[in-house]
Amino acid sequence: MALTKEIIYMDHAGTTPLDPKVLEAMLPVLSNYFGNPSSVHTVGQEAKRVLDDAREKVARILGCRMSEVVFTSGGTEADNAAIKGVAAALQGTGNHIVTSAIEHHAVLHTCQYLENMGFEVTYLPVDSYGLVDPDDIARAITDRTILVSIMYANNEIGTIVPISEIAALVKAQAVAMERTIVVHTDAVQAAGFLDLNLSTLGVDMLSLSSHKFYGPKGVGILCVRRGTPFLSQQLGGGQERERRSGTENIPGIVGTAIALEIAESEKESTSQHCRVLREKIIRGIGERIPDAHLNGHPTMRLPNNVNFSFEQVEGEPVLLGLDMAGIAASSGSACSSGSLEPSHVLLALGQSADLARGSLRLTLGKHNTVEEVEYLLSVLADLVQRLREMPSLTPTGN
Repeated sequence: MALTKEIIYMDHAGTTPLDPKVLEAMLPVLSNYFGNPSSVHTVGQEAKRVLDDAREKVARILGCRMSEVVFTSGGTEADNAAIKGVAAALQGTGNHIVTSAIEHHAVLHTCQYLENMGFEVTYLPVDSYGLVDPDDIARAITDRTILVSIMYANNEIGTIVPISEIAALVKAQAVAMERTIVVHTDAVQAAGFLDLNLSTLGVDMLSLSSHKFYGPKGVGILCVRRGTPFLSQQLGGGQERERRSGTENIPGIVGTAIALEIAESEKESTSQHCRVLREKIIRGIGERIPDAHLNGHPTMRLPNNVNFSFEQVEGEPVLLGLDMAGIAASSGSACSSGSLEPSHVLLALGQSADLARGSLRLTLGKHNTVEEVEYLLSVLADLVQRLREMPSLTPTGN
């Protein structure tokens, strides 16, 4: 059922609406290119041609070979495949993985799974802005380290990590130690805002998710540079050069390639547009709402990300109040928005559990307007004040 009222959507880090141009590109593929691209007949080879064309578009934007692009079901699978694939390929030379405490759960839970399989994982701390110290990474590397996985831009607080500096440091240390250490980055939130060229970034593996840049859900990208040790975690017909078996989702992949092209071409204009609105929100909240704490780095953050923690309120009633006012927002990662537990990211920043429960994430998109931001600020200021004035429902003793 379609939405029956106008919604001000400010949860683009959770998902983005499908770009009409992407839908337009997908429709004829759904109708006309239904063949299995692994089939040798004409119908299958027509589908393979469409698949190859989409792969070439993605490779051009990522600055890699077509053969290095692996299509997955989303960012979660891409992260899982990268970490498990390297661990399986290099377990004979080491069993140690380095990551940070504020990664997406697709990375953290995969690392925890591998710990149960006998691997060792170092979860590096971050500073109050969400930045991991590159020197901490260097110190964490041992003669058993096989993988370093650090997020490019955090999905909750928007902090951007100097991933190229980290990759260069790890590679230099690997050369000095005469061993192979793979560098992976979860770049799911970076598409459409940051440089995705793998040669510039210096990483071996990079994960993306289509629905974060106005593409369809259910499609992701894992770039695996040639020569990177990797064992497939999904077995079957050997598709994607035996790195991810399963018949390819041709319409979704075509939509993903078009969406990535659009995101790349509009990167500067969208970033500037969102940055202006972001600063207006940050300034407005600071002026109108006392005891509001900005989370994440003040400048090294995604252009569209605003994350605040409010004292004396919880995030859930704030979200419900905004929703009743026609504003869609989030209290953190979309994957955990149903949980009352405080964000693991905010706790890692050193925030108290009570303050972390009062967090609000607003993530802007290319269609948001100044008028929407002004409406948000007026609604939010009034809402937080009313919630703070409400009597506590916590029972007291006799």
